Amino acid sequence: MNSNSSLFRGKLLITLTALFTAALLTTSCGYSISDSAMEEGLVPDAVSQFYDNENKIIFTTASAEHRLPVKMDKIPKHVRAAFISIEDNRFYDHSGIDYRGTFRALVSNIMGQEVQGGSTITQQLAKNAFLTQERTISRKIKEAFLARQMENKYTKDEILNMYLNQIYFGEGAYGVESAALTYFGKHIQDVSLAEAATLAAIPKSPNYYDPMDNPKANKERREIVLDQMVKYGHITQAEAQKAKAEEVKIRKDENKGKQKDLRSYFFDYVSQLVMDKFGADALFKGGLKIYTTLDSSMQAKAEHAIRYLPDMWTEDPDKLTQPQVGLVALDPTNGYIKAMIGGRGQDKFNRAVLAQRQPGSSFKAFVYLTAMDNGLNAATMVDDKPLKIGGWAPQNAGGGFHGTVTLRTALSRSYNIPAIRVALRVGTDKVMRMAKACGITSLVEDGPYTDNNPAMALGGLTKGVSPLEMAVAYGTIANNGVLNQPVAITKIVDRNGKIIFEHKHAPKQVVSAKAAYQTTDMLKDVLISGTAGGSGLGRPAAGKTGTTDYSKDAWFCGYTPNLSCAVWVGDDRNRSMGAMYGSGAPLSIWHDFMINAVQEVPYADFVRPSGAVTPVGADIGNKEEEDKDKNKEEETKLQNDPLAKPPKVVKPKSSTNKPDKPAVSNKPVVSNKPEKRNSPSVNKPASTKPTPAKPAPAKPVPTKPQKDTKK
Repeated sequence: MNSNSSLFRGKLLITLTALFTAALLTTSCGYSISDSAMEEGLVPDAVSQFYDNENKIIFTTASAEHRLPVKMDKIPKHVRAAFISIEDNRFYDHSGIDYRGTFRALVSNIMGQEVQGGSTITQQLAKNAFLTQERTISRKIKEAFLARQMENKYTKDEILNMYLNQIYFGEGAYGVESAALTYFGKHIQDVSLAEAATLAAIPKSPNYYDPMDNPKANKERREIVLDQMVKYGHITQAEAQKAKAEEVKIRKDENKGKQKDLRSYFFDYVSQLVMDKFGADALFKGGLKIYTTLDSSMQAKAEHAIRYLPDMWTEDPDKLTQPQVGLVALDPTNGYIKAMIGGRGQDKFNRAVLAQRQPGSSFKAFVYLTAMDNGLNAATMVDDKPLKIGGWAPQNAGGGFHGTVTLRTALSRSYNIPAIRVALRVGTDKVMRMAKACGITSLVEDGPYTDNNPAMALGGLTKGVSPLEMAVAYGTIANNGVLNQPVAITKIVDRNGKIIFEHKHAPKQVVSAKAAYQTTDMLKDVLISGTAGGSGLGRPAAGKTGTTDYSKDAWFCGYTPNLSCAVWVGDDRNRSMGAMYGSGAPLSIWHDFMINAVQEVPYADFVRPSGAVTPVGADIGNKEEEDKDKNKEEETKLQNDPLAKPPKVVKPKSSTNKPDKPAVSNKPVVSNKPEKRNSPSVNKPASTKPTPAKPAPAKPVPTKPQKDTKK
């Protein structure tokens, strides 16, 4: 029986040899790939990494294959020996094909069994790079041919290096570097002998030998790896015993159960910029190193500041808490984005960049900037008296008028009528062009819904603006009229160390330094005695509040000479936020962020250019009784016009009610809501002498902070 069995095995072996040789010759004649295709196929996909402004890794792109290729000199000898010992101990002796292993696999297949191992490291590399994972004889033959072709083209070390960067280790990790970071939190060059054996134990069955999910099975195979290393002379028995006794610490996923990283809005923004320039494959497979402008410390301060965001709606169908928030902080001297928050972290919509919302009175800064650029100054007088334009009779916040006032007073106290009169005086087209020059890119310049109209002076725009646009535009004023486009990426390096992109600084003077400085000088009063009085930072700073009709949008935009920040608060469904004003949550968030963030930048004052004039001036106010009858007559005419009436404040509805449907109107939305309730009474006779401003409190009184959403 035994002799018959031996005879059968001998004949079978001869037959298989003939069949395999014939198949190999036949297949090799009809199956080949070019050298260029082979080189391209052997370059493994690799994830890209983002760095902050201190060159620290802050993000790794998600892709089908999480891979971080490393060169051979970064892979220790004991790591290489571990894989060779368990996967292909004759690696340096064969020419790419282990015939004994291949015959064993063919016999198993003919006998109706699953194809067994037998593939060399070179064959495994060929399979992973060029072939499918199906277990068939035809695939096995193609694999063998490609292995021979690779052996003729590359050295053994090159093949081993490519293999160690290709193989899968479970948990989404491809290659030894990614695996070492995933399981141990360290680079492959730093792993111990026991850790190297742990990694070498995984590829046979990544799911089963996963040290996170099945540490017992991994430990058993790890010991086999160590025994093999002793057998083939790579380590001593004593070294193996020490490694077996070592407790290998497996890294846990630190992000499990945590709230979504609020930096993801910035990461998505950067990712889109890279894809727009180089394509998705470059980002997700190209192994790029992307150096960003993000300041991790300032970003953390911004995330902490949004604790002032109230929770008004928590049971909407989309499960988003409202209102939402958008924040952008950047360095106006170079445009570098330092911090960005696009929402509460409950979705991927980046409100800091993509949301276009009505700016309200925060847009008035560009009206007065245009005025300064056209020869007016802070002491120029403007009438705050009834005004009617066609069927539109705009009103001041809270109603009433203040007579003849200086531009300084009109801006710092955010009077509406003077802003419109100033815009009409210098030309609404000039105001629109000024805002665009400063960095507002969403204005409609022509057509039936153009923004070239008086309502623009109050922030009534066709589309709206984003926090990013406002941070850039206010930064232009802060930088004495020099525009720097927003920058998120300073440099991109490819996997070979070649710089494929580097930001070039390109500042542009878009408005005179004199006009910008004079505007800043007026906006400084906003933080002292205006609608944001008492919100100073202990260093030179300026800013402006903004609130739209029915408090659907609330803003605060402000800056120091080296940090500009815009904050928006609003409901995605455009519902009224009741008594929410720019001097409420937006100012509290802005102030909390800025007063901490400026500690990280040098103290600086605004540079006064030659020829700048910053007079204080004195308000004339209303003449006693002179226009009383005339004003009464004008008010009677306007009573039937709904736009002339102070708008009713609508409180937020209960979360159990259906969300309000936003009103649809072709008329521009303007701000008639008060931003501070300390406006001078309109019934009190105005003095002909200037009224000295009350001393500002030493510290702001922010709104009561809400429960911190990030623990």
